Amino acid sequence: MHFTLADMVTDIAQNACEANAELVEVEVSDGGGEFRFLIRDNGKGMTDDELNRAIDPFVTDGVKHPKRKVGLGLPFLIQTAAQSEGGWDIKSEKGKGTTVTAWFDTNNMDTPPAGDIPGMFRTILMFNSQADIVLRRRRKSEDGTVNEYEARKSELAEALGGLEDTESLVLLGKYLHSLEDEDTEE
Repeated sequence: MHFTLADMVTDIAQNACEANAELVEVEVSDGGGEFRFLIRDNGKGMTDDELNRAIDPFVTDGVKHPKRKVGLGLPFLIQTAAQSEGGWDIKSEKGKGTTVTAWFDTNNMDTPPAGDIPGMFRTILMFNSQADIVLRRRRKSEDGTVNEYEARKSELAEALGGLEDTESLVLLGKYLHSLEDEDTEE
């Protein structure tokens, strides 16, 4: 079950990282009454039939999670977007990758809270994946101040000497939280 929007983004990003992609892009923006995210990968992609099965909660390929009989990531996303007067879009091409976009009305009482965005980014960066991961964040405050940043897994791993040990992960968390707190004028 997803308790926050960050949980949903994490779930969809994990799918992208498991798609044999070389590049996974995660964009998250909020402000002005909307939370929006986009996750794009250049992995294996899906045919129309595979995509239809992926959005059906009662179908799973049985490969990624052999004991599961259902796959709920995309169906939960679709249901939550609909309940919160938001929307969703999925584009996929076999052999070229997939793009998942979703948006939510943050003023709607059925929209889950955003959750810990820097913590979500750290979790995504820790996925066991060969893909380079690019994170983009845009947040607009009520006074019109815009905070934007971008972080790339390969650059962070190089700067921290890897992303495997506890010390590096603590530093990564502090760094991502500091980016979230910066105020930048547009």
